[in-house]
Amino acid sequence: MEAQRVTVPDVETPAGRLQGHARETPVLTCGTLDELAGRRLYFKCENLQKSGSFKFRGAYNAISRLLSSTNQNPPPVVTHSSGNHACALALAAHQLDVTAHVVMPRTAPQCKKETVRGYGGKVIECTPTEQARVETMERIAAETGAVYISSSQHPDVIAGQGTMGLELLRQVPELDAVITPVGGGGMLAGVSLVMKSLNPHVRVYGAEPELANDAATSLAKGERCPLSYYPDTIADGLRINMGPVAWPYIRENVDDIISVTEEEIKNAMTLIWQRMKLVVEPSGVVGVAAALSDSFKAREEPAKNVAVILSGGNLDLLKLPDLLSVSEHV
Repeated sequence: MEAQRVTVPDVETPAGRLQGHARETPVLTCGTLDELAGRRLYFKCENLQKSGSFKFRGAYNAISRLLSSTNQNPPPVVTHSSGNHACALALAAHQLDVTAHVVMPRTAPQCKKETVRGYGGKVIECTPTEQARVETMERIAAETGAVYISSSQHPDVIAGQGTMGLELLRQVPELDAVITPVGGGGMLAGVSLVMKSLNPHVRVYGAEPELANDAATSLAKGERCPLSYYPDTIADGLRINMGPVAWPYIRENVDDIISVTEEEIKNAMTLIWQRMKLVVEPSGVVGVAAALSDSFKAREEPAKNVAVILSGGNLDLLKLPDLLSVSEHV
């Protein structure tokens, strides 16, 4: 069965639903990073969002929609996630008085597992493969009657993530381009839909690690090309393949995907920490790494005002020294 097609009105409704529940996150600037990028950068700080990432938007919207569709006692919800969607779903479920079961790979950061439990979510650990995550989730759903809410392939989740695009167009009216991390693709799908529908001149870029570059390969070939292995990138939130529901939006609305190295991700984390005093997880800074990359700086299009989404800040602080990279720029 084909998923419901998300439209701009589907995004505008969650914007009202999220008011008073999700934060309208600030947009910050940094002169040093502007100089390094050779253009004006506007950082959308979703690391300051409730639950520590943009994922709260989609999770809250999806559970709210589920509750509005039933007159009976709300069913529990279940998902599989490496961390940020897990935290977001657990918090949203707690606020809406719904039980949340969360399947997480054993290798997920301990801080994210503890956060899920702190929000009242029930953590079930599994082998760190996509197949194991899905099979465990399906077993829990069968045992508990829980409704599956995907981290990126649910129309209500995509619509919720799209609210970032509405905010950016209001916060940065002179916007020429936006760069967003891409893993499963829900955020890029929602944001690109809003941008190309409401302001088509805005160029939309995805950013991903070279070690998990299925989105770049897919866009170049014109068909979804999932990785057959579990990528070993420090950007743990982007180790998931772009999904089939998000793919049509990305194929139609995204101008390009920029792949970055592990060292570029570390350098971006270091710059954001030292120059902006923000703690952003590796997955959250791939857009920064892309904006500072030689390939992006060499592009001819006149994108002088570029928004970069800092997608999350759920970082295991004990690992921070290993993740930072001291470069000549810092």
